Amino acid sequence: MPSPQIIQILQVGPLAPQTNATLRQQYGAIALWQQGDALAWAREHGQQVRVVVTSARHGCSAALIDALPALQAIVSFGVGYDSIALDAARARGIQVSNTPEVLNDCVADLAFGLLLDAARGIAHGDRFVRAGRWPQGGFPLTTRVSGKKLGILGLGRIGEIVARRAQGFDMEIAYNNRRPRDGAPWRFEPDLKALAAWSDFLVVACVGGPETAGLVSREILDALGPRGILVNVSRGSVIDEDALVAALAEGRLGGAGLDVFRDEPDVPAALLALDHVVLAPHMASGTHETRAAMTALTLQNLDAFLADGKVLTPVL
Repeated sequence: MPSPQIIQILQVGPLAPQTNATLRQQYGAIALWQQGDALAWAREHGQQVRVVVTSARHGCSAALIDALPALQAIVSFGVGYDSIALDAARARGIQVSNTPEVLNDCVADLAFGLLLDAARGIAHGDRFVRAGRWPQGGFPLTTRVSGKKLGILGLGRIGEIVARRAQGFDMEIAYNNRRPRDGAPWRFEPDLKALAAWSDFLVVACVGGPETAGLVSREILDALGPRGILVNVSRGSVIDEDALVAALAEGRLGGAGLDVFRDEPDVPAALLALDHVVLAPHMASGTHETRAAMTALTLQNLDAFLADGKVLTPVL
């Protein structure tokens, strides 16, 4: 009998159509999402899989890792890795890569776009005009951005670029991190509640995962207050979403610009009717240029591992 085909690469979920085609045609990747019961398939064929290709959206669970005894690398499209079971990967010595740096500018651009929109009511104004309401009365006054106080939760690569954008608007800038950033020219505030109370705008750009789950709590939202505006381009899990919805609906928070949510693509229905909330479909990295760069780096990580056993941009 002929020996079974060796399956080296398993793709957890779909990416862009051209990327899916490249992975299938050039690398022989198996599309796990097309296999019916994914875990059952993995348990049956897992001894043949050396590499998993996934994304920040689709992740890689501990159960899937357990079902793949020959797994050596998880190559992920996207910068976030909270959806990947890092502890399970670390225990097995499995390499994990992501696509850092290449999406920083576009995510920071959208963060600042959400900030401007939430403050100045751009999307609200668009709806106002399209609905024919302008002849019936003027548009309500909005909030100035220039010269205001910007707090950044998470002064990493993206947070730093947001801060540089804010300098062009003559904003005062302070940030909260686990520790001060060496060489950062902006004020470090170790107390997140104090940062929120000081800020006119609070941009959330920290990592997701268990350590930051619910970090932006009702207490933090109340400190930001009825004139403050929250922007989130991090992960929906970082914010207590129930507390956020309540604060916005009750007028205890001035507004929000949100690109991420707790249970994407489900968005709390209460937010849909609020004109002082800007909603985006997790699109921060969604430009032609950035997605092409993310795809290229994903394939470079895959090629590097297949060539010499080492990914280029390791998380683990």
